[in-house]
Amino acid sequence: MLNRGYLPSIYLDDNFIDLQEAYVQDYLKEEIADEALVRNLQVFSEFLKVASFSDAELVNFSNIARDCGIASNTVKEYFLILEDTLIGQFLPAYKKKPKRRISQAPKFYFFDIGIVNYLAKRKTIEPGSELYGKAFENWVFHELRTYNSYKKARLDLSYWRLSTGIEVDFIINDMDYAIEVKASNKIHDGHLKGLRELVKDQPQVQKRYLVSLVDQNRVTEDGIEILNYQSFVDYLWQGKLFN
Repeated sequence: MLNRGYLPSIYLDDNFIDLQEAYVQDYLKEEIADEALVRNLQVFSEFLKVASFSDAELVNFSNIARDCGIASNTVKEYFLILEDTLIGQFLPAYKKKPKRRISQAPKFYFFDIGIVNYLAKRKTIEPGSELYGKAFENWVFHELRTYNSYKKARLDLSYWRLSTGIEVDFIINDMDYAIEVKASNKIHDGHLKGLRELVKDQPQVQKRYLVSLVDQNRVTEDGIEILNYQSFVDYLWQGKLFN
């Protein structure tokens, strides 16, 4: 799934790369060109490829503008087009009452990791690689976003990041819940650092989760719940994760 993406017709087809290409071309033609959302389709197409490298990352509008040879304001407009056409979504930084300096820039997630892989010209993503970790994080966001929509849960999603780079991937509502994502089957203290630093800054957090590839769920001495990815998705859709 992290290679083929979440779209059923593409996921089920062995020629999934051809279908990913067709999807992107249809999007550029039917959503962008036919609706006259941009003046220069070639520039927007190049932006789409460059933006794919920012999936699950903090968005640096200036860097993307430089790589595409366009103005930063144009890049911001293009990202808004991606949101309006449901190709992706910004994830804002949590900014309320920080005790330490925090990040202000938003992150961005494309709606389908398979489309990201095609745009970024990635080869097969192997477990244990950095790209596998980013793809896994995209999937967790996809599940949270889909749950929010289908269940009309009205969850506010954000992320938390110190200026030092210590981060928690997802914050639910006003620091009710925190979720960190690690594509590893062996969780160590380094993986838990963000969740532990978070409570120093925001002690009101009710529950902290780490979604991973571990075989068995467990709870740390300081109350962090380490979940297998299948348990995460089961608990989420059964309404047991946020209660």
